[in-house]
Amino acid sequence: MFEINPGLIIWTLISFFILLFVLGKFAWKPILKMLEEREGKIRGALEEADRARAEAAEMLKQNEKNIARAEEEYQKMIREGKALAEKLKEEIVTKAKQQAQLELKQASEEIQRNVDAAKLQLRSEVADLAIKAAEKILEETLDEKKQKKIIDSAINQLPKN
Repeated sequence: MFEINPGLIIWTLISFFILLFVLGKFAWKPILKMLEEREGKIRGALEEADRARAEAAEMLKQNEKNIARAEEEYQKMIREGKALAEKLKEEIVTKAKQQAQLELKQASEEIQRNVDAAKLQLRSEVADLAIKAAEKILEETLDEKKQKKIIDSAINQLPKN
């Protein structure tokens, strides 16, 4: 079955060592060089990936800072807007109150003028009625100047209410 052939073993060993020598001399160094180059490329790609990941993390942090700053500015604008709106509201309310007080004062003055005019008219009418009544009582007509003098002195003696 199995036969050991010493000549075949020797020639096989010689062929193996020659092949090993030839491969070592011509193929082994280029294969190792190619493997080292590939290893370098892979290592470079890994380092580039790490750098890119670090840059991405830095950009993410910067973006988060920018978003936080933008949110802060937004909140500040909202606060300022609310404060401005409140201030404007207070100014409008104050102006409206001042305008209402002014109109109330003007109305009060107008009423007072109307009351004064009504009092003057009433005095005049009362004076005319008093003269007519006095004429009828005295059955004597006085001249107009004398009548006014008598009426004015009578009115001045009346209470001012």
